[in-house]
Amino acid sequence: MTNNALSDPLVIAGKTYRSRLLTGTGKFKDLDETRLATEAAGAEIVTVAIRRTNIGQNPGEPNLLDVLPPDRYTLLPNTAGCYTADDAVRTCRLARELLDGHKLVKLEVLGDQRTLFPDVVQTLAAAEILVKDGFDVMVYTSDDPILAKRLEQIGCVAVMPLAAPIGSGLGVQNKYNLLEIIENAKVPILVDAGVGTASDAAIAMELGCDGVLMNTAIAGARDPILMAHAMKLAIEAGRAAFKAGRIPRKRYASASSPVDGLIE
Repeated sequence: MTNNALSDPLVIAGKTYRSRLLTGTGKFKDLDETRLATEAAGAEIVTVAIRRTNIGQNPGEPNLLDVLPPDRYTLLPNTAGCYTADDAVRTCRLARELLDGHKLVKLEVLGDQRTLFPDVVQTLAAAEILVKDGFDVMVYTSDDPILAKRLEQIGCVAVMPLAAPIGSGLGVQNKYNLLEIIENAKVPILVDAGVGTASDAAIAMELGCDGVLMNTAIAGARDPILMAHAMKLAIEAGRAAFKAGRIPRKRYASASSPVDGLIE
């Protein structure tokens, strides 16, 4: 990361991070590719599907923690594959047990197997239980500004609206909803789901998102390592552009070298 990242950190649950790119650990061909892509992305927070990834619960099998050690990365256990609040809460408690009291989790409760859209009713119920149980909850949700504010009020440490359906690669589909969420939030807002390529990530950051979480866009690329690097640059460029402030859009250009005042 550039030196500017040190003066503009991402803060989640009281901890600071230089990188605003969070990456998944699934869908890679093997653990070595997972490690190389994570390094190329410059990610400091990596999300782990507890139901699908071995982090010690299956002795004798390859362990993700051997290539992404907790002393180097902040692990973000997630509840991928959960369709009820009870299952999500149970999965988070298992993660806490496996990771020696780890509190930071990513909550997602799905409502549809085809689109993987969130079940917002079950998400709200699980969020309330987890927050009361002492978890630091980063929550995947729809791009509904009212729901995002409600999740913040419950006590979630970050709200993560989708840009488009999970794994779709469609990019940011509703900029105005995201802007409404961002402008009214007092916790970090991170786009989660829908990014397909570097320009999608840059757009999310230019809108003012605090970060982006992605997996399929990197793991599913023809060259995952190179795509991870591209995403790193896109996140940095998008954040810098947001901080710098874009020029207004106009129907007609203003001359960069005006003729007024020229010597006749």
